[in-house]
Amino acid sequence: MTVDSQHPETIVLHAGYRADPATGSVAVPIYQTTSYQFRDTQHAADLFALKELGNIYTRIMNPTCDVLEKRVAALEGGVAGLALASGQSASAMALQNIAHAGDNVVSSTDLYGGTWNLFANTLKDQGIEVRFVDPSDPENFRRATDDRTRAYYAETLPNPKLAVFPIKEVADIGRPLGIPLIMDNTAAPILCRPLDHGAAVVVYSTTKYIGGHGTSIGGLIVDGGKFDWEAVPTRQPYLNQPDPSYHGAVWTQAVKGIGPVAYIIKARTTLLRDLGACMSPFNAFASIQGLETLPLRMREHCRNGMAVAEFLKGHPAVSRVIYPGLMDGEARRRADTYLKGGFGGLVGFELSGGRDAGRDFIDALKLLYHVANIGDARSLAIHPASTTHSQLEPEELAATGVSDGYVRLSIGLEHIDDILADLGQALHAATGMRAAAE
Repeated sequence: MTVDSQHPETIVLHAGYRADPATGSVAVPIYQTTSYQFRDTQHAADLFALKELGNIYTRIMNPTCDVLEKRVAALEGGVAGLALASGQSASAMALQNIAHAGDNVVSSTDLYGGTWNLFANTLKDQGIEVRFVDPSDPENFRRATDDRTRAYYAETLPNPKLAVFPIKEVADIGRPLGIPLIMDNTAAPILCRPLDHGAAVVVYSTTKYIGGHGTSIGGLIVDGGKFDWEAVPTRQPYLNQPDPSYHGAVWTQAVKGIGPVAYIIKARTTLLRDLGACMSPFNAFASIQGLETLPLRMREHCRNGMAVAEFLKGHPAVSRVIYPGLMDGEARRRADTYLKGGFGGLVGFELSGGRDAGRDFIDALKLLYHVANIGDARSLAIHPASTTHSQLEPEELAATGVSDGYVRLSIGLEHIDDILADLGQALHAATGMRAAAE
């Protein structure tokens, strides 16, 4: 980090970069190149042998992506990051890095629909079993664990259930067993740092709040650097046994002179190298622009989100509001424990008219966009049962918290009066449509 600070407002502007050494450019340049000139044959050999870290080929590493990786890693309190083509590729690689065919992962049921499909179908086809458990009882993770369990996985602020995950409780179960907790923090940047609560790895879809502008797809993995991958070597064989895909490297040993980065170095030099799901330099540049205002935007997302939740709570057409700031009991305790500075910009609610009422509401919106995204500066809305979660079976929909009448809002940065006015007229229109139909 070029400036020594622990404050997110400073980190997002200064971590990992000061100025371009060739031109003095203060803005991070877009290094739109595929390849890099080696100084000589020894330099090239050292890079490929990991005796020296540096740029080889943009599929593996790029200077623009490097700044984004360093900046997000600093923001999370981690040691290194890996920029990828999408949040989906980040979720997949985070597990593929330590779980192979015949292994299993224990995951929270409270997941984004795309992640559920990835885990329940695509990873299953690759021979990796994902066992879904209810996170309301952290001990469910222990109960589902066996000798081939390689990781635990969860979302900090699950989309769309919005019940904050018990990070420390589950991390404490896994650590003595040699099982890392991998947290998707996409919906709660700035508000939560999962590594501070015991998570080993953090995953992001940078497409969402980090970018914030709805223009650039991307993903990122952050290695916390504090998980002891050697403590139970039989639990993590792919980091502690010779890797035939990289000259027989034993990753926990190969990085001894670099730092506690075995997990992320393996992901970069094997999975990213072979699968090629790299972030483009331009998307990294766009994500950096969004990152610079992330702390400011999250404050407004949270403020507007709370106002919307309160408004919906008092509306007669709404049967239930799902928002961390309105929950009680254990769910509220977890929200207060893990979210600092606000409860986020995602708000869910259920309409008593069910699926038809949800569709009528969406179709009546004028200001809010009907899109399959979250974390944009603009306010967004979607009906998950007919879109993002439509591939799930009824029991799977119930497990993720999606009912027929559920609507998910991603509240943006518009003036709150305009947001509430649009929600109000859409609710009135939907109620009128339903009344007329009946």
